[in-house]
Amino acid sequence: MIGRFNEDFLVCSPDYKDVVSSEVIPALQACREESIIPGTGQVPLYCERFHAESPHGTVLVLHGFTENAYKFSEVIYSLVKNSFDVVAYDQRGHGRSGRAEGLSHPSLTHVDRFSDYVDDLKTVCDEILKACPKPWALFCHSMGGAVGALFLETYRDVFSTACMCAPMIAPNTKIPASAAAAVCRAACAFGNGKHHPFFMKTYSGPEDFETSCASDPVRFAWYDEVKASREDFWNTVPTYRWTLESIGVTKQILSPGAPESIVCPVLLSTAEHDFSVMPKPQDLFINRVPKGKHIFVKGARHEIYRSTNDVFFPWWHENLLFLKEAEM
Repeated sequence: MIGRFNEDFLVCSPDYKDVVSSEVIPALQACREESIIPGTGQVPLYCERFHAESPHGTVLVLHGFTENAYKFSEVIYSLVKNSFDVVAYDQRGHGRSGRAEGLSHPSLTHVDRFSDYVDDLKTVCDEILKACPKPWALFCHSMGGAVGALFLETYRDVFSTACMCAPMIAPNTKIPASAAAAVCRAACAFGNGKHHPFFMKTYSGPEDFETSCASDPVRFAWYDEVKASREDFWNTVPTYRWTLESIGVTKQILSPGAPESIVCPVLLSTAEHDFSVMPKPQDLFINRVPKGKHIFVKGARHEIYRSTNDVFFPWWHENLLFLKEAEM
């Protein structure tokens, strides 16, 4: 292990791609159980369960916008090595799960109702998580954080603890949310809900690290190569309908009494250099969660789990300790 992984089984080798390809992925494949289950409206959801040796509990990993479970391989490997079973799935419209009909390009990401994401999570809990060892914990990122927040406010007895990585309590629309919503609402009214905003480009190959949500060029390069090789991982841009639905979640998540209703401990991480989601709504949310804890991650962009080792390692260690407290 020395030279390849740190104490929490995160990759510390400078040969990151080689270690992930030759050790992390094969180890996960060896303990992985795959399944396809019907989500809301019979949309097929690609699910994975990873079996740890002598598990002390289970963590459900919920990815963010334009992502998929595979992108979280290093995090999942660390969790399994730390004696957690892991459940992960590709959310509808993403990765290997079903997509809406009528989209013009594989990189378009669409949802008719944001509540479908929450209903899908409930289905995964009922169909997959129910067979996993307790306690059950949630680790959710970005859009997955919005789904997780709504789920925790609605289903209060499922998860014993939750970690939120740069959650999308409110997306960064660059222009006032009310103006962005008006544009999207008009586009939907004219039948363009499944089109992407005219100023955004569909996926056309390798992306640019400098404008990415990652702050580690090595971790960025590994997944960028994976993404380029798999059309089902090309998610890049939202449709007008997805954007409109994402703007609407803020009011729901922060509605009177909603954050206060969450009963499990929640650790929320805010990234210092985040241009994808708004930080202030994160503050408003976690300050109202009865057992909420807030950490500010210096030097990180939106995808904190793809930070350089000096940022990623201590941040992830704190998340692991938080998750392990649920075992006691």
